[in-house]
Amino acid sequence: MKIGTKDYKQSELKRKIGNLSQLGGTRHYELSSGSSKGLRAIDFNTGTGFYFTTLPDRALDISIAHYKGINLVYQTPNGEVNPAYYDPSGLEWLRIFFGGLLTTCGLTYFGPPGKDGDEDLGLHGRCTATPARQVCDTSHWDADEYVMEVSGLIEECCLFGDKVRLVRNISSRIGKKSLVIRDRVENFGFSKAPFTILYHVNGGFPLLDDGTYLIISAVKMEPCDEHSKKYVDKAKDFTSPKPGFQEQNYLHSMLADKEGYGYAALINPGIADGLGLYLKFRIDTLPFLSEWKMMGEGDYVVGMEPCNVKIDNRAVLKEKKILPYLKPGEVKNMYLEIGVLEGSQEIDKFTQQEHF
Repeated sequence: MKIGTKDYKQSELKRKIGNLSQLGGTRHYELSSGSSKGLRAIDFNTGTGFYFTTLPDRALDISIAHYKGINLVYQTPNGEVNPAYYDPSGLEWLRIFFGGLLTTCGLTYFGPPGKDGDEDLGLHGRCTATPARQVCDTSHWDADEYVMEVSGLIEECCLFGDKVRLVRNISSRIGKKSLVIRDRVENFGFSKAPFTILYHVNGGFPLLDDGTYLIISAVKMEPCDEHSKKYVDKAKDFTSPKPGFQEQNYLHSMLADKEGYGYAALINPGIADGLGLYLKFRIDTLPFLSEWKMMGEGDYVVGMEPCNVKIDNRAVLKEKKILPYLKPGEVKNMYLEIGVLEGSQEIDKFTQQEHF
């Protein structure tokens, strides 16, 4: 395990500490104020300055994330809202959206509200408002490395309806400045079920600022509407907040490296010697990245959003014959790594890979 600039064996470290929390680890607690009251939380402290909080009652989504005291993510005015306040209708999802490092959209629909047959679908689905069951912390020593690991089970199901199960595993290591999300999604019903998933990763100030830019290993980028089309040349460059800014959205079709991974990073060269937040994900199950550019005052955020299909209402995806389905018993496995790039050397190494 690396502590500072030195590598240690497990036996050495145990001689030097009274409690593992001197180095890092997980911490479980319950929030008690306002609309967050009763919400369970688990902090991950890697000991490197990379620190994040996952919420078991919000599908194990990740709210807070910072590095060496520098915030990495956008946080909405709502804060971390208990899922008891969730209303699935229309745009009401926005009232429980905390932003953060990860908000999961899906599992059987996402995108703008609207009807699919006789069913009214609200914004972005039910996943993030679903508490995880069988939550367990299996953090452990792996030789000389300490693995922090939490898992849980999230189900979107109903009588006479779709039955989709997400088994989520979030892990990191003391001495590292990254995390890995491994998601296993299964149709445990007896009829085919729609399956849409989007990992809503939300970069915010001070990582996001005038001069911040986005890099993506993509083969194609397309604007999602006529308004966004006007600004496609500046899609990956960001400014200070602008009054009255209208959001822009772009869909990037990903390019894989030799191992099947796609990459993206939000980079601010103006923080110290440079600071970046990167994504690495398998494109066999997440072939797209949706970019959400919102340079508004107060609503100042860039979303990097790996997904398995273009973001649209389920009825539209059906009409275009591009809605993904899971057969009974079928399983899909997603892999997403999120981490920090510190300094020009790490940023240059990341951006100079051949897939860019």
